[in-house]
Order: sequence, then C-alpha cells, then structure tokens
Amino acid sequence: MKELTVDAAVENIEVVTDFVNEELEKLDCPVKARRQIDVAIDELFGNIARYAYSPDVGKATVRFSVEENPLEVTITFIDNGIPFNPLEKSNPDTHLSAEERPIGGLGIFLVKKSMDLVEYEYKNGQNILKIKKKIG
Repeated sequence: MKELTVDAAVENIEVVTDFVNEELEKLDCPVKARRQIDVAIDELFGNIARYAYSPDVGKATVRFSVEENPLEVTITFIDNGIPFNPLEKSNPDTHLSAEERPIGGLGIFLVKKSMDLVEYEYKNGQNILKIKKKIG
C-alpha cells in the first residue's frame, strides 16, 4: 500500500492524480480505466477540498493498494472534515436536459457508474471513501 497526505485543497487534485497515475503506470493500467479513475479522483478529492473543512483547510490522505486475481486497485480517501456520505445523494435524472436538471450530483453518479465498487463510512471522526476498479 502506498499513501499520500496533502492539504485538502483544489490545487492538490493534480498532485493526487499524479500519485495514483504513477502507480497505475507500474501496473500497465489500460487508458480507459486510468481516465475513469482520474475523473473519480477529480470528483472525490475535489469535493473533499471544497467542502470537508470549509472555510478552513485540513489534511486528506489518499491510499493506493493493489489486489491480484483479478487485478484491481483500491483508492481510499480519508479526511477529518464534516461527516458527509456522497452516496446518499440521489442519482440525477439523466433523461432531463442539462437546463432542466438541478445542479450537483452528476459527478458522484459518474463515479458510481464507472467504478466496480464505491463505499463510504464515517469512523473514528473520519470520512472514509473507497473506490475499487478492476484493471486486468
């Protein structure tokens, strides 16, 4: 398992993405899966950066682990911010036009659709959001 702790700030989305992509490259991760994971990082870490400690800035930890047979990666986002389970938000009505749809919720919907597993728990004062993606 690899781990990175940074300030939960929007400018660190790229740092987190680079950290994960460096590990994905070692695994010869297919481009499509890598792009889906990049979108998930942008959405999930971006939400932590924007809302977890607002208006302050706190720390966030990103853990990267690999499992074999089938080859899959797990990325875990951990923060000590305001308790928030993004999975409780109802899915947007994608049959409505962009103008008719209320703002918000599309990003987490895309994460749920593109990952093999998305789990959230609040434990010991921490938000723990885990995503899994098969890459082999």
